[in-house]
This record gives sequence, structure tokens and C-alpha cells, in this order.
Amino acid sequence: MLISPTLHALFISRIQHRAMRCDLHLHSTASGMCDTPGLTRVCKESYNQPAAVYDRCKQRGMSIVTLTDHNSIDGAEVLRKHPDFFLSEEVTVRMPSGTEAHLGVYGITERDHGEIQRRRSDFVALLMYLTERKLFFSVNHVFSGLTGHRDEEDFTWFASYVPGLEVRNGLMWVEANRAAERLARNLHKIPIAGSDSHTLAGAGLTYTKIPGARTVEEYLTGLRAGRGVVYGEHGRYLKLTADIFSFAGALLKEKPWCAPLVIAAVLIPAVTAAHWFNEVRFCKQWMARLERDEKKPRMIWDIDAVFKANWAN
Repeated sequence: MLISPTLHALFISRIQHRAMRCDLHLHSTASGMCDTPGLTRVCKESYNQPAAVYDRCKQRGMSIVTLTDHNSIDGAEVLRKHPDFFLSEEVTVRMPSGTEAHLGVYGITERDHGEIQRRRSDFVALLMYLTERKLFFSVNHVFSGLTGHRDEEDFTWFASYVPGLEVRNGLMWVEANRAAERLARNLHKIPIAGSDSHTLAGAGLTYTKIPGARTVEEYLTGLRAGRGVVYGEHGRYLKLTADIFSFAGALLKEKPWCAPLVIAAVLIPAVTAAHWFNEVRFCKQWMARLERDEKKPRMIWDIDAVFKANWAN
């Protein structure tokens, strides 16, 4: 049957070009306390209320919404009523080298969360579970020093077994994001994007779009199939500095007894500058090393003797 160009333009082309947007890296109060030395008992990772995050994302055109709190799904409790919300988390995992990495895991269940947390101190065990459950996951801010020291072996594991890489993070230096995009392209990884916003200011400004998706399930299927397209803002020094000032304001509102610390606010631009330059240094260091040394696939049986012994038991 032939379809006229007019009918195709009016109906079919609109369906084909429909797309769903989702910010795949967002935090709320459920992310817990800040892990920065000296602030662990004072400051939260985020002062975003989950409902406020949802509302801000919808205002900015997100078709569906998720939260990726650190090792937590508690923020989902008030959002379950929304059919366009789905469960995800950002997992702090220990690599075989002893370093830590952040993995975004998407479309999970409460049972998945429990099993993920049980295995997150062992990357290989976690990897086996995620693969068995066919859950999509990605390495977040791969060229950032936020999780501490990185080992070259970590990138070999990422190259072999992680299906996705976050190639646009709304808080990361633009060159770090571009380096991640080149790495994803070279390793044939699925690119994703998210704001990584710990304040409402950045929520929904960096996102992943899936053309043709109409439901959460279709979005996740398209994500796993590599049909995502990244959009939105990169990080900037001024943006980061503004977020830290916002944190200071939220802290004082929640804990007025911290008012004497306000005097330290004059140091915020210097502190964020030091952090920013360290991120640039970290990124350049690993960009140079990875461009020099081609990554070879890591076989699941190519593991150390300790793990072999544990597996045998």
C-alpha cells in the first residue's frame, strides 16, 4: 500500500521522530552525607527533595525521571506514584585493583538494589549479577578524580565488560566529556548523559534522548540497544562555584548553628578552583596514558589467585 507524502508528514514521520528525554544522573537528599573530609557529619551530598527534583525535570522537558542516589533508592519512595518514574542508583564499587568507581545502574527493582549493595565491594561479583539480570549500567565521570586514585587495569575491565560510558556529565570539564566520548567510540560503548546535579539548578539540563520511545520500558530498551543521543550542558568552574554557594545556603537553612562557618564562604571560589584544576590535571594525565596504551580485552577468567580461590569455594 502506498502512503501519500502528505499523510506520511502528518502522522508517520511525527511518530518516527518522537523522542523521550531523561537526565540519567541526578541526586537527592537520599544520597546521604557528604564524604568530603571534615564535612561528613555536617553537610549532605544534596539538599534536593525528591519531589522537587521530579518537578524540575518535568518543567525542563524530561519525558521520564529517575534518581541515581549514592547506593540508595530511598528517594524513590515519594515518586512511585508517577508512571513516568523508574528506579536507578549510582553504585560505589570496589575494583579488582582496589580503587573505587561509580556505576550508574538503570531500571532496577528493590530486590536488585539489595543484591547490588551486597556485591558492590567486589566488582567481578557485581558484574556477574548485572549481566545475568541484563541490567544496563555505565561508568560515570570516567575522567574524574572524584572517586580517588585510578589504576590502568580499571580501564581494561571497563573496556571488556561495562556496556555504557557517561560521555556528557553536567559538572565535568568539557574536554573530560569529549575524552570520554572518544573512549566510548573507540571501545564501542553506549554513550549516555546526565547532569550529575546535586542542586536543582542543573537538574534536567544534561540528558539522554531515545528517538521513537514512548514508555519507560521502550526507553530502557533503546538505551540498551545503543540508540541514545546525548544533549545538554557541560560543567564549568562558575557553575560548580555557584552550586557550592547554594550548598552553603542550604546548610545554614537546615543547621543555623553552622552560621559561624559563613566566614569560610569567602574561600569557596579558591576551593572550587583548586578542585577544578585537579580535575583538569587528572583528565589530561589519563587521556595521555590511554592514547599511548591501547586497551586489551579483559577475560573473566583472567583474575587473581585470591578470587580464583574464593570462586572455588
